[in-house]
Amino acid sequence: MRDLRAFRRTVDRYSERTALVTAHGAETTYGELGRRTDALANALDTRVGDARTASLLRNSPAAIEMMVAAQKRGRANAQLSFRGAAGELRRMVETAEAEMLVYDAANAEMAEAVLEEVTFDVALYVGDDVPDRPDVEPYERAIDSGGTGYDAVEDGDAETGVLYTSGSTSEPKAILEDQRRVWMGSTQAVMEMSLDPSDVALVTTPWYHDVTTVAWIYPHLQVGATLVLQPEFVPPKSLALMDEHDVTGLLAVPAQLEALLDVYEEGSHDLSALSYVRTGGAVVPPSLVERVRERMTEGVHNTYGLTEGITNLTHAYPDEQLESPGTVGNATFTWDLRVVEAARPDEDPDPTAIVDRGETGELIGRGPAASGYLDSPEAEARLFVDGEWLRTLDVAYVDDHGRLHIVDRVDNMLVSGGENIYPQEVELALEDHPSVREAAVVGVPDDEWGERVAAVVSGDVSPDLLDEHCRDHDELADFKRPRSYVVIDESLPRSDTGTLLRADIREEHFEYQESE
Repeated sequence: MRDLRAFRRTVDRYSERTALVTAHGAETTYGELGRRTDALANALDTRVGDARTASLLRNSPAAIEMMVAAQKRGRANAQLSFRGAAGELRRMVETAEAEMLVYDAANAEMAEAVLEEVTFDVALYVGDDVPDRPDVEPYERAIDSGGTGYDAVEDGDAETGVLYTSGSTSEPKAILEDQRRVWMGSTQAVMEMSLDPSDVALVTTPWYHDVTTVAWIYPHLQVGATLVLQPEFVPPKSLALMDEHDVTGLLAVPAQLEALLDVYEEGSHDLSALSYVRTGGAVVPPSLVERVRERMTEGVHNTYGLTEGITNLTHAYPDEQLESPGTVGNATFTWDLRVVEAARPDEDPDPTAIVDRGETGELIGRGPAASGYLDSPEAEARLFVDGEWLRTLDVAYVDDHGRLHIVDRVDNMLVSGGENIYPQEVELALEDHPSVREAAVVGVPDDEWGERVAAVVSGDVSPDLLDEHCRDHDELADFKRPRSYVVIDESLPRSDTGTLLRADIREEHFEYQESE
């Protein structure tokens, strides 16, 4: 199924089933979701014609309704980060050429800062206390005015959404997604996790991320399952919702899984209904996979993808974690993948220079990728090699069982004494120490070595013990051993997809050393 008919048939077949449940227990059936999104699509057409829209919303029924209404209209809805700054959000709205903003009470202050800088004829407000502004209309009133029925666009080339890259190493870039690729990615996830109408999935990762949209929300809607919507990730509340609603499926990045496990081990929540956990977004330590298997469920699916790819590039089934701990598996059925000799971000790798098993290189892929960026011609020029191979800029290797492992980012690589070092290899070694919660490794300028390896560690351990641990570690070459350590009590800063914010870490803990 490669267009909106996938959703329409679910509504027809499962009209009385529960589609959405809020954190407060309010429910929406599939029949209601179908009717409300028809009315919303009509209301949007009346107000902005065939223009695109933008949404600044927490995980909520309104977020899901805007996604589906955009599909029905065939005009994209820009899914804005509720963690963005006003200037960044303004740029996102302008890039998407959106002519309406839909926002909720939780984001009112930031949304109204955007409204002061971008002129819209109308904005829609989700909530009871509607701002006293002439350009803002209640969301529910707009739906009430929309009437019944809608002649939905069912075309694989039709627009669905504008999503943005995570922006952990640069400004977020805009990707225009279409029905064909979105529903292909959705169907892929349905197959990978064997989803069915009895499933109940917690949505706690932000809805505006590609993985939440394409690999979690749409697949469960496609099969008639139930989505439990948590506005934002709060571990005790997440566990309570999973217990209360007999949640069968959880999508969480590694840092979220660590936080959930810490709270779960201290409480008495019943997670016996949980049958599958989908993770990714950052390198997943084998020790974390084992903890999840022991305490939550053996059904751990490790995945790999990027916004530019729309559909996931790889998938590792639960049994693959036993033979190849930490693997992201193999190429999904829509992708061809290669690991080739790595090149700098400003250079093109050779797609024919495939490395041997066990050797690291850059992962490139050929599949249903986005055609480019809406807002970054310079970055788009380096998005593909030979016009067909998507550059992931991720370093990977293939193990003896033929399975992929993600090592690091090409642009994270540091060079010390002429040797290439990938920080995540060192971080995993540090995190093997029982007193280390998490670690971040960065390069610090050094007159003798070019760069020296430096580590910031969250935990209860001394630098001397860390250095001894690294010297004795059988999977860490001595030239990769950190030469500087900073030990802290608090968590390391991360993006909401779990990516370490290395530039922030380097600036906070080592900037003074660079200036000496």
